[in-house]
Amino acid sequence: MPKGAKSISCNWIFKKKYHLDGLIKKYKTRLVAKGFSQKPNIDYFDTFGPVTRISFIQVLLALASIHRLVIHQMDVKTTLLNGELEEEIYMTQPEGCVAPGQEEKVCKLLKSLYGLKQPPKQ
Repeated sequence: MPKGAKSISCNWIFKKKYHLDGLIKKYKTRLVAKGFSQKPNIDYFDTFGPVTRISFIQVLLALASIHRLVIHQMDVKTTLLNGELEEEIYMTQPEGCVAPGQEEKVCKLLKSLYGLKQPPKQ
């Protein structure tokens, strides 16, 4: 890690998905950064997430209807994880993934990760 930089820690989140009859369907895991340790104007500068007003969507739907256009809807579930980070963020190695003799190494994050303050803006 570069001198003067600080790393944030991370945590594993484990979940079980169940069938309707109560049997376990699959196990899921997610790596989450502990972004609550980030300080504003030091570790991140802006957390603005772009949103739109419902009236704008209504106008677009009305125009599409008037001009008989086809409308498609799309939802991307991993959109939060695809944003590239502008700041240099270092994270400690996840528990269970630390190689012997390399405990002091850290991970440099290039893309967003759950728990960080920046992803909604990215």
